[in-house]
Amino acid sequence: MILMTLDAIDIKILNLLQTDGRMSNLELAEKVFLSASSCLRRVRLLEDAGMISRYSAILSPTALGLEVDAFVQVTMRRDVEHWHENFLASLQAWPEVVGSFIITGEANYLLRVRARSLKHFSAFVLEKLYKTSGVLDIRSNIVLQTLKDTQAIAPELLGE
Repeated sequence: MILMTLDAIDIKILNLLQTDGRMSNLELAEKVFLSASSCLRRVRLLEDAGMISRYSAILSPTALGLEVDAFVQVTMRRDVEHWHENFLASLQAWPEVVGSFIITGEANYLLRVRARSLKHFSAFVLEKLYKTSGVLDIRSNIVLQTLKDTQAIAPELLGE
C-alpha cells in the first residue's frame, strides 16, 4: 500500500468514481481536465494506496424480493471458550448477514440482516443465530423505512 496525500484532482476523481464506477477513463479524464494517461495513472495510484478498494454494482434488495432489513445486536457469553472465533466462523456461512461490526456498548456485534420475509428472518434468528455457541442475547430492530443508506464518502470528509 502506498501512502499519499490527496489533492483537489484526486478528491474529484474519487467523488466521480464513487458516483459512477462504470465511467470510462476518457470521460473521467475530461471531467477532471487531465489527459487520459495522466488520469489513469492517478486512478492506479489511488487503487494501490487502498483508497479505491473495489468496483461493484449496487443491487436493489426490494427489487430482488428481500422485504426485511434488520439490525441485530448480539451479545456473547464470555465464559464459552473461543466465543469470538466461533462466532466469526458461523458468520461467514450466513448469506442473510450483509454487514457485521464489532461495537461498543453492551452488545458485542451489530449485524445487518436481509431476508425475503419475516418468516425467513425468524428462521435465521431461531435456527442459525440462537443455535450459535456462546450467544447470550439477541436484540433485533426491523427497518420500517430507510432515510439514508450510502457507502459514498462525502468530498467534505476527503478534504475538499
